Amino acid sequence: MNLRTVRKSIGGPAGAIECAIDEPGQAVPHGLAVACHPHPLHGGTMDNKVVQTLARTFVELGYSSVRFNFRGVGGSAGAWDEGRGEVDDALAVIEAFGGSHRPLLLGGFSFGGYIAAQAAARLAQYARPRRLVLIAPATSRFGMPAVAEGTVVVHGEADDVVPLSATLDWARSQSLPVTVVPGAGHFFHGQLTLLKRLLLLALAPPPL
Repeated sequence: MNLRTVRKSIGGPAGAIECAIDEPGQAVPHGLAVACHPHPLHGGTMDNKVVQTLARTFVELGYSSVRFNFRGVGGSAGAWDEGRGEVDDALAVIEAFGGSHRPLLLGGFSFGGYIAAQAAARLAQYARPRRLVLIAPATSRFGMPAVAEGTVVVHGEADDVVPLSATLDWARSQSLPVTVVPGAGHFFHGQLTLLKRLLLLALAPPPL
């Protein structure tokens, strides 16, 4: 993401997991933020521009940000596991960087949104994330679970990969607000600055 990004591997359930870590400017981060990338079989990696935008947002909010490659992607060992093992990968990253005992933000884009939501559901048993952030979550392609109140959902109006209608249908039964970016497609081309601004507004602590 920048010259200060640190890349390292941690041990995961299928072998090594390649990670990229970015730290905020202050000496003591507010907590940990983990970002999950799009579908591995369709070119998704931790270096996806939307995932990097999510990571930059987390850093600007004062969190240690970790992106990682799912099993079988880049320098991560293993092979595609249809979403099951990928949830285990996300949980392994959260545990390795101390997410179970410090404030946690968890987010994902597209397939990564599905993984983040599934990981949050499992974490809720012992360490519910402070906030969950879902960007164009794969609501039309995977069985998205219900999510906690306060979850941030952003979707493009003109998304041709995951129709906006699918995300609205999923959110409606939960009375979950969805922020719609007018004219934006699935990858938010030309809209990443706006996406970051919307995320900062949604996630920034309220004024005193």
